[in-house]
Amino acid sequence: MKFKSGWLLTIGLLLLFALEILRVYFIMPFPGSQQSDTIGIAYFLDKNIIWLRILVLLIVLPPLWHFIRKGRPWLKILLTVIVLFYGLIFYMFNFRFLADKMFYQPREKLFAGAAADTTNKNKLIIGVALKGEARAYPVEVIGYHHQVKDTVGGEPVMVTYCTVCRTGRVYSPFVDGKYEQFRLVGMDHFNAMFEDLTTKSWWQQATGVAITGKLKGTRLAEIPSAQMRLGDWQALHPNSLTLQPDTNFKRRYDSLRGYDEGTIDGSLEHRDSGSWKFKSWVIGVSLNGGSKAYDWNDLVKNRVIMDTIGQAHLLVTLAPNDKSFYVFHPADSLDLHYDPATRLLTDTRSHSLWALNGESTDGPQKGQRLMTVQAYQEFWHSWRTFHPATGQYGR
Repeated sequence: MKFKSGWLLTIGLLLLFALEILRVYFIMPFPGSQQSDTIGIAYFLDKNIIWLRILVLLIVLPPLWHFIRKGRPWLKILLTVIVLFYGLIFYMFNFRFLADKMFYQPREKLFAGAAADTTNKNKLIIGVALKGEARAYPVEVIGYHHQVKDTVGGEPVMVTYCTVCRTGRVYSPFVDGKYEQFRLVGMDHFNAMFEDLTTKSWWQQATGVAITGKLKGTRLAEIPSAQMRLGDWQALHPNSLTLQPDTNFKRRYDSLRGYDEGTIDGSLEHRDSGSWKFKSWVIGVSLNGGSKAYDWNDLVKNRVIMDTIGQAHLLVTLAPNDKSFYVFHPADSLDLHYDPATRLLTDTRSHSLWALNGESTDGPQKGQRLMTVQAYQEFWHSWRTFHPATGQYGR
């Protein structure tokens, strides 16, 4: 009888510890947790954790009570220590290691115009322009929060950023016509993951797709955005407002110092300076059912890349500051050539000059702008994970 009770207690305690740990392990960046397709297991554990705990406790409590009453003193002490240790694990994995207990939403959302804004003009931002209104969200601010809810041009927006993937996305927070609330729940394949309040489905930040839950397969509508240097964004949008750091989270923002340049400490967010490495920077473009990645080092070297995805012509440019990048779809009427000496593009047909930000600065087309294509800076491991059929420019 004692032998059977001992085995039940041992198995039950192991299961109890496993439930608490694995529920969080699969959706946080612990060693080995993000390489496999375990999202189904993680979702099952998360949504059934209460019933699973009750079931395991029904196995554990009878033999535990038996040994505490009749066991030897050393066994009673051991079991007491194990129970206390379980209490510690329960606390850590339910109140400390959960994503929304580590990363909070801004308490104060303050914006400033260019004249009053004290943000360094060299800081990277995610910019959104809608219906005549423009707003900039510094990456080192929204990188901590992971998402910021806001309204631009009268439209609700959900500005997201995943520092471990190094990529920003802006979505419309409407699902089936209903405004939805989202919370950070963890990550999948190193990408931030959100849970909606209504159905508790889990959504990938990089794709806007619900990957598990009632709404699996549903995609959020993406809102056009751009990543660039704040000064360059303000040149394009002089009336833009910039999100100011929330003073309640100053220490959290400080932990991302150096993130823009890729020099931040920590393997999850530090840049690989080589090309096509796990943490190398790429520019990713998806167009007309195809996708392609452009090596950041290649872009720094050449400044301008001309390419095609399917039948669509692309022009990828990088500003002299090595921070602001642009991707355009030039009209077929243009025949653009880059002059490294002047760092300008010349249309050989109209003899108009074009800056690397897509604006014509001289000639018959002065003041016109090239058609922008949505593009992202991203770690290579992230882009290839979520675009498995992607091409690689130059390879």
